[in-house]
Amino acid sequence: MSIADNLLKYKNELDAVGVKLVAVSKNNPAESALEAYNAGQRVFGENLVQEMVDKQAQLPADIEWHLIGHLQTNKVKYIAPFIKLIESVDSFKLLKEIDKQAAKNQRVIDCLLQICIADEETKYGLEFDEAIEILRSEEFENLKNVRIVGLMGIATNNASEAQTKIEFNELKILFDGIKLSFFRKDDFFKEISMGMSSDYQLAITEGSTMVRIGSSIFGKRTIKHWKA
Repeated sequence: MSIADNLLKYKNELDAVGVKLVAVSKNNPAESALEAYNAGQRVFGENLVQEMVDKQAQLPADIEWHLIGHLQTNKVKYIAPFIKLIESVDSFKLLKEIDKQAAKNQRVIDCLLQICIADEETKYGLEFDEAIEILRSEEFENLKNVRIVGLMGIATNNASEAQTKIEFNELKILFDGIKLSFFRKDDFFKEISMGMSSDYQLAITEGSTMVRIGSSIFGKRTIKHWKA
């Protein structure tokens, strides 16, 4: 099946339940992303800054770019002019740098707090108490150019369905608690980004509002040595 065929299969399924599809185009050429764009996709996810910057320069301006990988503070300035959503905010230091660069570009940048829900030391993310500590802090209140619109989490690789379900459920419970405590009156705090090609259906049942699908749309990735 073509990229367009693969994409439409997911779009039809997800549109029916009101879940946003983030087409993960990382390690695929801009031409592949353009094929998906021509089939109607407007939201794309990348995990490396340089790859995103290169593609953003080549592709249509109305694409909504999501940064889904670990983001170094010294790279924020390169995406601050155009990024739509940074899903992978895993430290207060990073959030403050995003606010700084957003202010320089006279923008407010939407962000998700990445929460560590996986039983893996290699995964990035905030612990539950760290996320709450950030939101409680006076320093966070002074950030005027970032907007926290939800949470993101990545389940343990190759975990059982039961374990994955628990991890997704824990993220949803945290989301509900943070919504009630900090964003009760804010309609913009509404996103839970969890679920990928192998577990997106389970993620949706546990409350995901956006899923990240890559290889199932674009096929086997073309390996390229992009700069981080």
